[in-house]
Amino acid sequence: MTRNLIAILRGITPPDAVAVTQAILDAGITTIEVPMNSPNALQSISEMVHAFGDVTIGAGTVLDCAQVQAVHDAGGTLIVSPNCNTDVIAKTKTLNMQSWPGIFTPTEAFAALKAGADGLKLFPGNMAGPSGLQALRAVLPPSTQVYAVGGAGPDNFGTWMRASADGFGIGSAIYKPGMSAQDVSTQAQAIVAAYDAALT
Repeated sequence: MTRNLIAILRGITPPDAVAVTQAILDAGITTIEVPMNSPNALQSISEMVHAFGDVTIGAGTVLDCAQVQAVHDAGGTLIVSPNCNTDVIAKTKTLNMQSWPGIFTPTEAFAALKAGADGLKLFPGNMAGPSGLQALRAVLPPSTQVYAVGGAGPDNFGTWMRASADGFGIGSAIYKPGMSAQDVSTQAQAIVAAYDAALT
């Protein structure tokens, strides 16, 4: 089962990357991003891709086209940004990678979609809230995928889903620097259980 969850491994380091990724995959989450402001992010991505070639792995906090190229060269297939940079989106699509830019306003949302974004990252989700997503959804094309990131988690998946969230990016609730793979496994399993329960 593929779930609409992105595990955000901010602060992961290469020595931990493969073991933590394995724990997340075993829990049932198959899309993973390593923010570019993590130590040696490109090396972690490369090692994760080498170990798990059939999984969607890429980078977050991608701010410019040079970073997009670097992630592509490391084997990543996913680009997530905190902002809407149409040059980054266009570069991502030129390289046949998934583009998930951060948006907060209708203006940003439509600019991202026009540039070719595969989906939208509503960020910060806790500032927009489910009601903000509902208001935004009223004007978006019906097929638009919107993931809530920041302020969305096991305690409120259902509320966000009722407000039309298609999925979620999960950061510190699943991984914080220094956590063991076992700790990550426990967190990831709880998140998957809550997500699955919210779908029913």
